[in-house]
Amino acid sequence: VTLVTMSIFDIGQALKQLPDQPGVYRMYDTDGTLIYVGKAKVLKNRVRSYFVGSHTPKVAAMVAQVARFDTIITQSEV
Repeated sequence: VTLVTMSIFDIGQALKQLPDQPGVYRMYDTDGTLIYVGKAKVLKNRVRSYFVGSHTPKVAAMVAQVARFDTIITQSEV
């Protein structure tokens, strides 16, 4: 298991460093409160999808609160 923590302050760089591997991602607000946990076959694609394009109001509101995220690489998304 690999743990990588990235800051929203350099979101472009953080997104470039995401792996093309399956895993879990966790998103936190500025207080450090966990606001979302997800899983993905390809972390790079899934996490990036939150920060590009348009979203439902619910997802847009959540993404607006994201101050940092971290990922855990796993053998699969299951």
